[in-house]
Amino acid sequence: MFDARLRRLIDDPLDRLAAVMARCGLSANVVTVTGFAFGAAACAALAFCQYEAALALIALNRVADGLDGALARRLGPTDLGGYLDIALDFLFYSGVPFFFAVGRPEFALPACFLVFSFVGTGSSFLAFSAFAAKRGITTEARGKKAIYYLGGLTEGAETIAVFVLVCLFPDRFAWFAWIFGGMCWLTTATRIASAVEAFRATK
Repeated sequence: MFDARLRRLIDDPLDRLAAVMARCGLSANVVTVTGFAFGAAACAALAFCQYEAALALIALNRVADGLDGALARRLGPTDLGGYLDIALDFLFYSGVPFFFAVGRPEFALPACFLVFSFVGTGSSFLAFSAFAAKRGITTEARGKKAIYYLGGLTEGAETIAVFVLVCLFPDRFAWFAWIFGGMCWLTTATRIASAVEAFRATK
């Protein structure tokens, strides 16, 4: 919901930092994989209930996620880069609730519900993107991306906000998971409705 607005605030500083990294010879794919390593380390920290460390690593993961796109725009996007960015992001998103539950098994049920809700948002997002590409439907509302980014109530910014809250208030995880998971299913429903409208209009 807030991703497009945040892009306008963060694109300029990210582009400036990406310019420095490009001069140092770094590639977008290296930044993507490094960011995923930070995310994997955050998941490990959650499994050991090290919430402050997890919060710092989640922040590093998100910075890297912004930088790889800025670098790709500067150096030229590739299909491999776009693929790695999406695939590793979804692994990170689903890993956070799973590994939180590894550390706190009493929260396994709400964690499962949250991962289940991510399947809904992720599948409705990726399926729309595949058919949008086939039909030549494009958008740059969230910046220039490798695939079509379909918006919704719960996008990347909202997801990370929930992860931050989980790290700050881990005992409230169940509340965050049930509420945000429900919001994710509203997002899935609206994305399916958008797909029905878009693809009916472009047979």
